[in-house]
Amino acid sequence: MKKLAAMLLAMTILLSGTAGCNSFTGKSGETSGGTESGAAQTKSVSFYLENEIPTLDQFAASDNIAFNVLNNISEGLYRLDTNNVPQPALAEKCDVSEDKLSYTFTLRDGLKFSNGDPITSKTFKETWLKQMKADTKNNYAFIMTDYIVNGMEYSEKKMDADKVGLETPDDKTLVVKLKAPTPYFLSLTAFVPYYAVDMDFYKNKGADYALNKDNLVYSGPYMLSQYDAAAGATLVKNPNYWDKDSVKVDTVTIKIIKEQSTALNLYKAGQLSRVKLSATDVPSYKDDKEFTTHSIYRTNFIQFNTTAEGTKNVNIRKALSMAIDNNTLMSTILNNGSEAANGVVPKGMSSGIAGKTFGSLQGTLTSFNAEKAKEYWEKGVKELGGTIPQITLVLDDDTENKDVGTYLQSQFKSVLGIDVTLDSKTKEARRALMKSGKYQMGLNAWGADYDDPMTYLQIWTENTNSFRGNFKDTDAANDYANLIKAAHSEKDTEKRADFLLRAEKSLIVDNAVVAPLYYMGSAYLVKSNVKNLVEPNSGILELKYASVE
Repeated sequence: MKKLAAMLLAMTILLSGTAGCNSFTGKSGETSGGTESGAAQTKSVSFYLENEIPTLDQFAASDNIAFNVLNNISEGLYRLDTNNVPQPALAEKCDVSEDKLSYTFTLRDGLKFSNGDPITSKTFKETWLKQMKADTKNNYAFIMTDYIVNGMEYSEKKMDADKVGLETPDDKTLVVKLKAPTPYFLSLTAFVPYYAVDMDFYKNKGADYALNKDNLVYSGPYMLSQYDAAAGATLVKNPNYWDKDSVKVDTVTIKIIKEQSTALNLYKAGQLSRVKLSATDVPSYKDDKEFTTHSIYRTNFIQFNTTAEGTKNVNIRKALSMAIDNNTLMSTILNNGSEAANGVVPKGMSSGIAGKTFGSLQGTLTSFNAEKAKEYWEKGVKELGGTIPQITLVLDDDTENKDVGTYLQSQFKSVLGIDVTLDSKTKEARRALMKSGKYQMGLNAWGADYDDPMTYLQIWTENTNSFRGNFKDTDAANDYANLIKAAHSEKDTEKRADFLLRAEKSLIVDNAVVAPLYYMGSAYLVKSNVKNLVEPNSGILELKYASVE
């Protein structure tokens, strides 16, 4: 989840997506199940994230760690239900024109932020205009400018705001004009960058916005009562939320736990009701009645920097890609429901063609081939003047990434005879390094923002060049950016799918910009008293529907 680059939505960018129920220090009689003896009953759950929360500024957030929080303290026009289907949220309905180019949203009566400020159609228009600005920190301008009439021109300062395809005839009506039919547009409105922001409050706080719980206001089911980016947060029900009576859990604690073994110990002690299992723990618990697995639309991959020493050579990149035995990675390191990937787009994702998944059309793009890897390596070294490049892999410092990094290190040694250095950092430090372009290759991930291949493939065309490997396609006949542009404007579904299939092949096979590793799956232990902790295909946890028995 750019991530759902909208569900999708959504993960780089690594998330735990884990959740649970915790005993809280509070009123007597409170238990790990969340019930309190006496007249009142307090329902409580807790879940954990494997890295610190980078920001809660919606205009700066770009990863699933932040989205896991923002999705539950904020809301958009629509919200995903337990079956990943967008349902009316702050909007009570939407009328779509016959040509599928005009969406008219009608907002609910009496909508308010947690501070009492009204939520109107103008709230959404002003929020979206801010998101579309080219200098918005989260680099998610494209999630609107690619679709909304004159959005790109406004972002590039070539057109005024009043020419953008957003109309507010009254406080309850928002009319959105699209460039081309977009069958997943309602799903986009259920993605964090489309959520409502109190822009008067935002402007008033300035640089202090979202730095603490008092510098935020909330439109979603919950609001913050405690917040520490490195330690976690506590959420409580938002009394101004339009659907507050449907929110069954009163208090949510979010913990930051980087070591899976620590989380498992807390689960065993009754302090968590849901815990993600490491691959080494799966055999011990797979027959337990509390064991379950879950998969999401999230692909983990190696991002190569195409301008760095060593990895600027395409044959070096192809050699490193082909030296990876994904199937052994699954069986020995990630036996948790994850699946070996041969592309960045998950196999089960919609192609836009009825009855056909994207994976069924694409087939196998890449696979482990030790001999071919050696040939590419020798060719690449020769092209570099005979000097064997020293390669470093940067990665996050959580358990899963360190395990995967160690496996890759052994693969490169075994197949290519090279010693790859592992540079383990906090998530934010790793992201900052990659954004600066001072890396050769990094472990990265992307979770779907919505159910369409575009949510993956367009991110290598956006203003994130260093983070995405400074990729520029030099093939005039199959230029990557032009293929994506053509897919955006193509109305014929089969032709559109062909453009996207060609683009993915260019990214992985022809240019070796990324080396796909695995489609994410997770194994969990879940206490039976916690129900409906929904984790849609985006991997962004949905707490609104949770309950405690």
